[in-house]
Amino acid sequence: MKISLYYIGKKDHDNKMRAYSIFEKRIRHYVPFEIQALGKPRLTGKQSADRHREEEGKIIMKALTSSDQAVLLDVNGRQMNSEDFSGFIQQSMNRGIRHLVFIIGGSYGTSDAVYNAVPEKISLSLMTFSHELSRLVFLEQLYRAMTILNGEPYHHIK
Repeated sequence: MKISLYYIGKKDHDNKMRAYSIFEKRIRHYVPFEIQALGKPRLTGKQSADRHREEEGKIIMKALTSSDQAVLLDVNGRQMNSEDFSGFIQQSMNRGIRHLVFIIGGSYGTSDAVYNAVPEKISLSLMTFSHELSRLVFLEQLYRAMTILNGEPYHHIK
């Protein structure tokens, strides 16, 4: 199974990329993995939050294929601890999913089209994080899930 993280925005600067690359490399030890910046819509002038969500939603939907199993990372999604998340990853593998795509929407959230098209939603936290920090938290948790699944000591269970 391949796992991807798609996000609305541009590719980050070198100092941020170093932090992400540590976990990317570790995750790729277990599964094929990629992070993909989907870009931002070209909107001119001052646009409403709804317009931003709508245009970003088009970008997200265009990036997904019919064979992708998409998961929206959303504050209103299902709350999980690290063990639950590793179980979710294992179940996805057991179901034979070929491409599991996690999505982080734009700064205004996601469009109704994306929200309705993606049945699985997971929350990283009830707190609000910057998009950069959300990516880093997700990467760390995905790496942690991989170590849990492989019985490695990174995750210390009580």
